[in-house]
Amino acid sequence: MHRFVLYNDDILDAVDACISPGHAGFMTGWGVFSTLRVSHGVLFEFGRHFGRMARDASIVRVPFPTHPRWLEERLLRLVEANKASDATLRVNVIRNKGGLFQGPGIDRDFDVVAFTADLTAWGDSVRLGVAPDARHAANRFAGTKVTSWIFNLNLYEEAHEQGFDEVVLLNERGEVSECTSANIFAVFGSEARTPPLRSGCLAGITRDVLLNEIEVTGISIVERTLALEDLNGADEVFITSTTRDLLPVAEIAGRRVNRRGDVCARLRAAFRSYIEDYCCSRTVSR
Repeated sequence: MHRFVLYNDDILDAVDACISPGHAGFMTGWGVFSTLRVSHGVLFEFGRHFGRMARDASIVRVPFPTHPRWLEERLLRLVEANKASDATLRVNVIRNKGGLFQGPGIDRDFDVVAFTADLTAWGDSVRLGVAPDARHAANRFAGTKVTSWIFNLNLYEEAHEQGFDEVVLLNERGEVSECTSANIFAVFGSEARTPPLRSGCLAGITRDVLLNEIEVTGISIVERTLALEDLNGADEVFITSTTRDLLPVAEIAGRRVNRRGDVCARLRAAFRSYIEDYCCSRTVSR
């Protein structure tokens, strides 16, 4: 984490920032968050992130900012304070009131807390474990990105203890859903398939951009239900996230994944070009 953090309207030194235990959301994980890519000082696809956060906040009853520009202006101040023109940014919106242990004198309905960090070097590929019954697709809160992240962190730590980088999460029907912090795609010929949202997966921003914005001649990107056997038989498998872009999968549960074709490489090149075009156009207009 970089030196400065955003706390509502203020930029504070991270070592001086203080949260009251009476703020209900901090003690219970009652909040929503998103991780953004900062490129050339621009918040990549901020509108998509804001929209998803607002949707999730409505589902889990977290008060949320009304205007995207209000939040974007504050996040850009944080980027400037940390000189984080190429970085990762995490923004949290936390509910302050509710539950049995709400503290006295709390006026704000929610707090905004954000920080930046250096980009992570993920390597050239990932090795995935498998976790059955790790997503409940029928749950009304499935797919919400909430600050109570303990289950994902436990699965992620267990995967690393077993020698993997990430883990494929299966839902209650045995279908592939996602990873703890990434969506997953399997390539069959010229078609890249990713599980539909009804699998219980998060509506990832990179996933959304690939499905709705990226066009590469000869390649189609679709939502399809996937089983673990499908991943084993695919021509390629890759994961996507804000911090990873597109990252090939080399192994799943000790079994080597096929690396036939160049669909992942072509989509990754198109996606990175999209980032550059998006951020450059907004840099010029500012």
